[in-house]
Amino acid sequence: MTVTATTMLKVEGVNKWLGENHVLRGVDITVRKGEIVCVLGPSGSGKSTLLRCINHLDPVDGGLIEVAGERIGYEIRGGVLYEQPERAIAKARQHIGMVFQHFNLFGHMTALENVVYGPVKILKRSHEAVEKAQSLLALVGMSERASAYPSQLSGGQQQRVAIARALAMEPRLMMFDEPTSALDPELVGEVLTTMRRVAEEGMTMLVVTHEIGFAREVADRAVFMDQGRVVEDGPARDVLDNPRHERTAAFLRRVR
Repeated sequence: MTVTATTMLKVEGVNKWLGENHVLRGVDITVRKGEIVCVLGPSGSGKSTLLRCINHLDPVDGGLIEVAGERIGYEIRGGVLYEQPERAIAKARQHIGMVFQHFNLFGHMTALENVVYGPVKILKRSHEAVEKAQSLLALVGMSERASAYPSQLSGGQQQRVAIARALAMEPRLMMFDEPTSALDPELVGEVLTTMRRVAEEGMTMLVVTHEIGFAREVADRAVFMDQGRVVEDGPARDVLDNPRHERTAAFLRRVR
């Protein structure tokens, strides 16, 4: 695996077991700074588990994960690999934004308060946090709903606030775990538009998605996973329009 100074994410030989299920089987992925990579594959192929391992919500059972050159979740002492203390893991996670399928907003807080919470509570920001949150809500097209509570927002609007909340922590890497899968079809477009705006800002993005049109239009690279392995990895249009592997081609025929 080639790693350079511009590498934002390095996943090397990662294995993960859930009980007797070997979910990730020697996964290798690199993402360069500013690159947008979409991860495709059938349900159960390990895509979401991979994201959870990258930010150490799930510890790996083997392999290496680094974000911006920093090992996530583990450190080497005397040639032995040890899991880091929770405080060190939490600090490393600050550099990784995560947007889930479900929005997980604080129901008792307004959209603005949801976005401000992390910078104030964790980054110890104060006055500038509100101004930054307002600009992020503008970026995701939610300025006019800043004072609304989650219960007053549609699913698409809640997901856009969730994206702003993740960006407020000033991450080096943004990860999206099928961010449109829980939405009604008519709301998908507004979230994808928001993700395009984030991409245009130069954010490094790793996106698990079934939205083939989005991947073709926005992604620099596409990765196809099946049964815990990376089957195909290459320029997005090459993988999507001229896949080298029949397993990739069969999947794309089904989802189209």
